[in-house]
Amino acid sequence: MEKHLICLDLDGTLLNDEKRISPFTKKVLQYLKKSGHEIMISTGRPYRASVDYYNAMNMNTPIINFNGAYIHHPTDNRFPTKHEQFDTRIAYKIYKDISQLDIKNIIAEVKDQVYINNYDQSLFEGFSMGNPEIKYGELDQLLPESPTSLLIQAEESEIPRIKRHLNKHYAEFIEHRRWGAPFPVIEIVKKGINKGKAVKYVAEYLDIDFDNIIAFGDEDNDFEMIQFANYGIAMGNAIPELKEIATEVTDTNNNDGIGKYLNKHFDLNM
Repeated sequence: MEKHLICLDLDGTLLNDEKRISPFTKKVLQYLKKSGHEIMISTGRPYRASVDYYNAMNMNTPIINFNGAYIHHPTDNRFPTKHEQFDTRIAYKIYKDISQLDIKNIIAEVKDQVYINNYDQSLFEGFSMGNPEIKYGELDQLLPESPTSLLIQAEESEIPRIKRHLNKHYAEFIEHRRWGAPFPVIEIVKKGINKGKAVKYVAEYLDIDFDNIIAFGDEDNDFEMIQFANYGIAMGNAIPELKEIATEVTDTNNNDGIGKYLNKHFDLNM
């Protein structure tokens, strides 16, 4: 069988609600890896918050972080790393909009450096994975370079209004996505960045045919990846809009959706 590229979102997809990879799904993925297929993580998380899963699966592929804004190969420095940062001036302008929008917090990330406007214990716990350098204060004074991503935290009721504001004033410069649970957060990256383009970049480097790309996802940051892949699979727990465009819908992240689909697709009989 020809080599396949299997692309895995993390939260709500590869990971169950306890943030673990289930034994059956892990068994199926490792069997396929040993059979010569490429298994890759494609996540909105930074690398520091996904490296433990990369290592747990003994992966040896590139990894997609920040929804495609950062692509690198942890074990092969010959891979041409891509790090797409958006204009610091735009980040500052969005930061200044806090006064007219009901924003609770704004966070900038530069790879594994984190800059948070206001200290928040729950946010600290969420962003402290991998022991990054975390600084607090006014972002227009702290930020040393163009950010990889900018995160806006607000009350759930305010999210639609903030997204409309971003579309009205910054649509030509940025892409923005709504995070899933547990935080009402809008993530902002450079215009044109998405998981679909990132998967295409890796697939071309690995010389894998489009017909042999399988991708799994559950949220709106997975749209382009699910559309791009020949087999774009939505999880049973995915948002309705993703299920509508998917090639197929599998079981949920808590019920081995990835393992069940791949077991059937490759006729493994596991």
